[in-house]
Amino acid sequence: MLSRLLRPGRGFPRVLLGLGLAVAAASVSESPGEEDGQRKRKSRAAYGTAIDRSRELLRRVKDEVGSPGIVVGVSVDGETVWTEGLGFADVENRIPCSADSVMRVASISKSFTMTAVAKLWEEGRLDLDAPVQKYVPEFPEKEFDGEKVSITTRLLASHLSGIRHYDKDIQKIRKRTAKKNSKAVTSSESSTEKERCDNTGRSKAEEQGKTKEAGCRKSKKAIALDPEEFYIKDKFDSVIDSLELFKNDPLVFKPGTQFLYSTHAWTLLSAVVERASGKKFVDYMMQMFRDLGMKNTVAEEHEPIIYNRARFYIFSDKKRLKNSPYVDNSYKWAGGGFLSTVSDLLTFGNVLLYSYQAQNTTGSLPGYLKPGTIGMLWKQVPNTEMSWDKDGKYAMGWGTVDRKQDYGQCKLQKHYISHTGGAVGASSVLLIMPEDDPRLWDSQTMIPPRGIVVTIIVNMQQTGLNATALKIALEFEKAKLD
Repeated sequence: MLSRLLRPGRGFPRVLLGLGLAVAAASVSESPGEEDGQRKRKSRAAYGTAIDRSRELLRRVKDEVGSPGIVVGVSVDGETVWTEGLGFADVENRIPCSADSVMRVASISKSFTMTAVAKLWEEGRLDLDAPVQKYVPEFPEKEFDGEKVSITTRLLASHLSGIRHYDKDIQKIRKRTAKKNSKAVTSSESSTEKERCDNTGRSKAEEQGKTKEAGCRKSKKAIALDPEEFYIKDKFDSVIDSLELFKNDPLVFKPGTQFLYSTHAWTLLSAVVERASGKKFVDYMMQMFRDLGMKNTVAEEHEPIIYNRARFYIFSDKKRLKNSPYVDNSYKWAGGGFLSTVSDLLTFGNVLLYSYQAQNTTGSLPGYLKPGTIGMLWKQVPNTEMSWDKDGKYAMGWGTVDRKQDYGQCKLQKHYISHTGGAVGASSVLLIMPEDDPRLWDSQTMIPPRGIVVTIIVNMQQTGLNATALKIALEFEKAKLD
């Protein structure tokens, strides 16, 4: 009856029509079945406990690393259940952090770029196994030990290309890699930002479990050892121009044989995306962000006005907080040059989680990518490493930890996918923990996404965040199951 009375054409003002529909919708949402209502009330109470425990964990981490600000976002089964900012996005102007704070997400940019690569591959516009020169003839063909070798998009995406990272000394990198492979490397022999504190800022003591999780705060010696290319101030007009930084350098190893985390490799990957798509890399990425509903994710540039942009910080030699050095990230947008918010990162994580699980549901819209494509992106690649969690391996634009339990009542290794980020004055993590209860996968009525997504961004350099995100994900998983 209400629907007939409120149909257009019956003389009701459109405002009243909208109000009537809103009331009707509200009455439905506020009058669930008794069982469903009890479940929701129980869930809210459980998440309240998870939020309190996770907030206290974040406060401890913030105090330990001395970060001015920290922002967190958590979603459960596609619904955002918690976003919060602690501390300041701008210390000088006393602007507090919030879910709207826009920060550098650093190497999570690689996961963004991998999604673009995967979309082009699905559309048949990009061959993952073709030599990169098919798309980027400006990048010279390479040799290793006098033998002609091929670098493909697939190798770039898994850090198996042999292209160096920020450090320019190829012989030093080879010696360091050899020592690492022989298990004789020590943290004092690691001179790059990546290998000294890995991509998340984890110190050697943390990796060995000898200290609480904390940021790898730079010493005066460590700052001096930072590769010069980490602090590039020059603006590059195109991703093709950025190739000049490394395209003529020799390879560190034969492609496909060893793992070397390389942001430069992702700059080359952005050139592949640009040529395969027929659009400028940033233009193609911005269109993808719009399609995904990520309204506050942009390539970092200094000139545009970006509302709620945070400021970024490091510590001085005297352990005093100071503004981070000026940098221009146009040389590495694909590998570490985007800005975003926790809300956008949750959206991104859930888009991929939905795509991963969409095949198990009947009558639903397809995901942005096909389930098999996501499975390929998240499948561990041999000869790789996941530096922020030694239980995992790198896949394609993501690190993956597989589910594993060797003994009853002992450690259960949860399946999750994540990427961390470390930029000048900023650190980040995005973690996706899919629902892995096999009983749910037998049901054709399961509506994706099912699982936990956690993201944390901070405006402090070299802060390890993956372990914290994993603890938070487990808190919310426990609350969900309770």
